[in-house]
Amino acid sequence: MDVTSLRLAHVVCTDAFAGVERYVLSSALCLAAAGCTVTVVGGAEKPMRELLAVHDIRWLPGRTVGEAIRSLRTLGGLDVINTHMTAADLAGVLGRRQRVPVVSTRHFASTRGSTLISRWVARAIARRVAAQIAISEFVAQSVEGPNRVVYTGVETVEDSATERESIVLVAQRLEAEKRTDVALRAWSLVEDRGDWRLQIAGAGAQLSQLVRLAAELDISHSVDFLGFQSDVAALYARASIFLAPTPREGLGLSVIEAMSHAVPVVAAGGGGHLESVGPVRGSAL
Repeated sequence: MDVTSLRLAHVVCTDAFAGVERYVLSSALCLAAAGCTVTVVGGAEKPMRELLAVHDIRWLPGRTVGEAIRSLRTLGGLDVINTHMTAADLAGVLGRRQRVPVVSTRHFASTRGSTLISRWVARAIARRVAAQIAISEFVAQSVEGPNRVVYTGVETVEDSATERESIVLVAQRLEAEKRTDVALRAWSLVEDRGDWRLQIAGAGAQLSQLVRLAAELDISHSVDFLGFQSDVAALYARASIFLAPTPREGLGLSVIEAMSHAVPVVAAGGGGHLESVGPVRGSAL
C-alpha cells in the first residue's frame, strides 16, 4: 500500500490534552502532511478541533469508550485504527467495521489490567490487536505481547533571540505517579534561589496537595502553579532549566520538546529518560 493513500483514525478516550493527546495531535499532523487521510477521535475538544482544523483534519468526540465507538462507526473506508491507552484499545476493537486492523500504541511501562475484569478485557483486546507500537525500549520491555519501538519525534525549533529568564520549569500532569512533590522538595533544598522561580505547568488531582506542600516547605513565594497551559512552547522559550522528576516516565514528550528548544534538562535517572536525555553527549546520570 502507498503510505500517502492511507486512511487512518487515531483514537484516545479522554477529554484531556496531556502528553498522550499531544502525541496523537503531532502524529495526526505529520501523517496528514505526508498525504494520509486522518481522523482523530477523542481528546480535549477545543485544542484538538482548533489545531486539527487548520490542516483540514476531522475531529470526532471520544471521551468515553461508548462515544468513541459511535464515532468510529460513522467512518467508512479506514485502513488502520491506531489506538492509545486501554480504553481506546477497547473502543478500537469493538468499533471497527469489517476487518480493519487495530494498532495499539503503548505509552506506559505497565501491562493492561489491574483488576480481574480489566485483565479479562485486556486478554480480549490482545487477541484482536494486529500490532503494537512502544514509545521506548523501557515501555517495550514492560508491556505484554510483541511490539516494535518507534520513538517520538518533535519538530526542529529555530533558535530564537528570546532572552532566557531565571525559571526552572516543570510541565506535566499533576498526578501521583509524576512525582511533582520531588520537584518541590528538591527546590526547597536550594539554599540561595536569588530571583529564580520554580514554575509548574499542568493540572491534576494533586494540585491542592502540592500547593499545601509548597507552603509546608516554605517555598510558596518562589513557586508558581500555572495550571493547564496550551502554549507550552512559550514556556520553553523563557525557561533556563527543565526539570523532569518522574522516575518511570515512558519516554517524556516534554523532555524531548525542551531539548528541541535548547533548554538544559535535569531528569530522574530512570525509565525513558535514559533513552532521551541519557544518550546526549556529556550527560551526567
